[in-house]
Amino acid sequence: MPEPTQTSPQTKTTVICISGMAGTGKSTLSKKLAEKYGLRYYSGGDALKELAKQEGYDTTTEGWWESPVGLKFLEERVNDPKFDKAVDDKLLEYAKQGNVLLDSWTMPWLLKGGFKIWLEASFEKRATRVAQRDKMTETEAIQVLREKEDRTKAIYKTLYGFTLGEDLTPFDFVLDTDNLNASEVFEVLCRVLENVVLSNADN
Repeated sequence: MPEPTQTSPQTKTTVICISGMAGTGKSTLSKKLAEKYGLRYYSGGDALKELAKQEGYDTTTEGWWESPVGLKFLEERVNDPKFDKAVDDKLLEYAKQGNVLLDSWTMPWLLKGGFKIWLEASFEKRATRVAQRDKMTETEAIQVLREKEDRTKAIYKTLYGFTLGEDLTPFDFVLDTDNLNASEVFEVLCRVLENVVLSNADN
């Protein structure tokens, strides 16, 4: 595990949740922030992929969640919430240990306490980013994003009663990333964490 930076010490009580729809860069940013501040990183998406792998799915495809195989597993999750429940229970356990950064769509609603960040971006901007990332046309990206997000929202609405991407009440900080590049978003989040979260970790 990386050592915490000299300028931003934190304690085992630090719990940060970062969320945002596909194409907002949340996973890449979460990993960079966790490394910079010496936080253990846990991803709900990675945990779900591991469960899919155990079910016999090939999870090695680039842009797996937007692939036909990823969407097939998503359909299985819609029909059986056991996968999502198992992952969420595990993430809640990690949160209790502290000193963590959680990359998750559900933790902001399920976790009491912690500092919760939502990365906002327009659907059009996200579709463009996903198309570039996963090497597909924008038309294809729009189609798969709509299918994926409609099904995912249905899962969490049924399980927990919140509407992903619309109900932002749990969040302490919301950042619109439409007109920011990845480096700029990272810089903003570093300032927020250092000034608001990590500086108060011992208080």
